[in-house]
Amino acid sequence: MSGLFISAMITVTPHIILHEDEIEESFMRASGPGGQNVNKVETAVQLRFDAKSSPNLPRSVYFRLARLAGQKMTKEGVLVITASEHRSQDRNRKAALDRLIQLIQQATIVPKKRKPTKPTYASKQRRLKKKSERGEIKKNRRSVRPD
Repeated sequence: MSGLFISAMITVTPHIILHEDEIEESFMRASGPGGQNVNKVETAVQLRFDAKSSPNLPRSVYFRLARLAGQKMTKEGVLVITASEHRSQDRNRKAALDRLIQLIQQATIVPKKRKPTKPTYASKQRRLKKKSERGEIKKNRRSVRPD
């Protein structure tokens, strides 16, 4: 093969496929379990995905993703996910990527539009009846005045 390079693709949904080069990984030492390995090996993974400038992410999905991600997304639109729960770097890489995919999949779900409804006649009557009963109870608590 000559200079042909095929980058790996990450399938999020049938309509959203990310290029592997859109995701940037950096590694650092993790705290927690690992014994002496913790001090020697960089097992924690910080995954960065520039969602704002991703050509494969629709604008509507980006806006829902930004709302879902909260503080995990920077002002520039870069989603930052850190994984350090496993002892091996490979498992942490997989965990971070799985979280990214899961977050994007959640963002693809369009929330249903709420249809405002009116209370029924019977529910209004029940409310008024309870309200008057409560008023009677309070009225009966008042001290009796000698007339």
